[in-house]
Amino acid sequence: MGAPSSGLIAEFFLQNLEDIHLTHLFGKHNITAYFRYVDDILIMYDSCHTDIKNIQDYFNTLHPNMKFTAEPESNNQINFLDITIRKTPTKWITSIYRKPSFTDSIIPYSLNHPPQNKHTAIRYLYNRLNTYRLQYDEYKEELNTIHDSMLNNGFPFHTHIAPPQGNLP
Repeated sequence: MGAPSSGLIAEFFLQNLEDIHLTHLFGKHNITAYFRYVDDILIMYDSCHTDIKNIQDYFNTLHPNMKFTAEPESNNQINFLDITIRKTPTKWITSIYRKPSFTDSIIPYSLNHPPQNKHTAIRYLYNRLNTYRLQYDEYKEELNTIHDSMLNNGFPFHTHIAPPQGNLP
């Protein structure tokens, strides 16, 4: 196991690499957006003016111990962390992404755990539902998924509190 500070040191290292090299990368390859969470990077670019292979090759020259791989979009969409970003002719649409191995397992209500631990997962799911800008259909589908997960894990009906719907289009 590594030292507790290793994640922090890795973050400093990656931020330093970004500070030194991203300006050059943006100018040379017409990158329109760059997002990074820990070691997952999402780069948006115009494919008419940019070749992802060149960007990947450039990243792989930054440090001999780092290996970058590229996953291009498929069917005008890509999964990044827990969202799916879908490109339409006029806008970007986001929806919740779950891996194919997803199960709706959370701490079952009947287990002898503190109630706050049981409700943390539900709060997280509702928070995610209301934080992401989902289309109406995706919002309703996610709300149903949350309710199904609660039912499947034995949560009583009174805990199925409807979340605020201020984030609907």
